[in-house]
Formats: sequence, C-alpha cells, structure tokens
Amino acid sequence: MGFEPPQRLVRALGEMYGDEAAADWLERLPALTERAVGAAGPDLAVERVAAPGGRSALVLLVRRADGTPAALKIAPPGAEPERERAALAHWNGWGAVKLLDAPESGASGALLLERLHHEVSLRSLPEAKALLEAAGTVRRLWVEPPAGHPFETVAERTGRQTAGMRAAAEADPALAPLVEAALAARTELLAGAPELLLLHGNFRQSKVLSGERAPWLTVGPEPLVGERAYDLARLVRDRAEDLIASPGGPVTARRRVKKLAESLEVEQARLHGWTLFRAVESGTRALAERRRQMGEVNLEFAGWL
Repeated sequence: MGFEPPQRLVRALGEMYGDEAAADWLERLPALTERAVGAAGPDLAVERVAAPGGRSALVLLVRRADGTPAALKIAPPGAEPERERAALAHWNGWGAVKLLDAPESGASGALLLERLHHEVSLRSLPEAKALLEAAGTVRRLWVEPPAGHPFETVAERTGRQTAGMRAAAEADPALAPLVEAALAARTELLAGAPELLLLHGNFRQSKVLSGERAPWLTVGPEPLVGERAYDLARLVRDRAEDLIASPGGPVTARRRVKKLAESLEVEQARLHGWTLFRAVESGTRALAERRRQMGEVNLEFAGWL
C-alpha cells in the first residue's frame, strides 16, 4: 500500500520516541496498514491519508462496504491504542467519536472510527464560542469508568512525569522555582483528590471536531481516571501563543481559570493548581524534545499563574 505519512507525524514521532524508534515504526507502517485494512473488512476502500493529520498516529480516510465513510487510525504501541479503544467503547459515541470495529480488530494497533470533519475543529471558532462548545463537550465524557478498567490514575501519570520536570530544573536552575511550585501543587492536590471519573486526558480545542451525528465530538483521548479539574486544566492553556502575544495575557489566563471553573462547577483552586502543574510539565517536556518555542510559551503561561 503506497502512501507517504504526513511530515507533521514524522517529526512528532521523532520528538516523542526518538529518531531511531520512530524510523523503525515508520518502516513497518505500510505492513501494519495492510494488516489493519484487512482486519477491518475485506471490502474496506482506502481513499487517502488525512493530512496534515495528528502528531500521534496515521489516519486513513476509508469507506466501508455499504458506502459509509470512516477513518482508520493506526498508532504506535507507545500511544496505547488499546486504552483509547477501551475509553471510546465505554463512551459509545457520547461526546466522543464512535468506535466502529470489534475489539479483536485492533491487533495491529488500529481503530476504525466514524469519520468526522478532520479539517474543522473548535479552533476554527472565535475563542469565546470555542470555549463554550468545549465545555459542553468535555462534561459529557466525565462518567464512571467501567469495572476492571485498564486506565492509570492521575496520581500514576503525574508521578511518572515528575522525574522529567526535576531533570529540567537540574539542567536549568532558572526553572527550579516553577518546577518546585508545580510539584508542591501536585502534592497538595493529590492529598485531597475528590473523585475518580473517566477523563479524556488531553482535552483541548483541536481535539474536538465537527461531525454529522453531533455538532462537535472529541477525538484522540489519552484516557485516565481522576478528577475533572485535571482534565479541564489543558483547556485553560488553549491558544496560549495568542495570549503570550497579547498585553492582557496574564489577566485573560486567570480569568479563563475562573470562568471555566464556574461554568463546569469545578473548584477554582484545584483547576488553578492542575493548570500550573500541567503547564510546567508540558513546558519542560517540550524543551527536552527540542521544541523550544513551545516549551517557552508553556513556561511563560505557567509563570502567570
């Protein structure tokens, strides 16, 4: 099956997994794709690669035997596609893209999904409208996790992330105050964690796409269980690059924390704390992946908090 993976995906895989591991998976991608297409059904027709696509997986626009348009998502093992499958199956289309295949179809790390308008996300809307629609979408996802679920907790995921944050502070002592503040916030928040709900894990405006079945549906979860404030914290930082360029950025950022907390009935102090932690973690990780501009934007945003 001949195709070229989007360059955005190639670059992102190198940043996340290292050039050697990324090259190895990309070399195997044509074979993985043929296997995934075959597993999804003998009459599945491949139309084209969705471009520019995402940063974590290849997405093929396909058509099922009955003519129904769909999307075939093929992700490397590091993206944990089976956890994504479990979350999508549990949501069953409620606020999220609908899973179309059976569990045994995912042996190649592939997911057959309903096709959304991948070129139209909430980022196409004015900011106020986008935040309103995002809030309405994410609240649908916050449900009790299934019994015996495979998802890690917020405590487990953030615990893994602290090593990289500390390493960044050791490499650049100027980062130490922000890192220490973020780690202290995490410790305090986990001491009083109030709920264990299924979370998207990486919810932001670009993860909410226009659909036919519903106006807006979320995609690309990195699911885990924990409190709503953690999930909402990434949304607070949306369009951070625009805020950095604005003279009123710090005020707008703090106002956004207050507004989202009130609209979704989340404790403002907890949303503030998780927003700080996640901004510092994202910033230090971006620096480690040699994405300096993104790292600096996130760390400047964190400094406002």
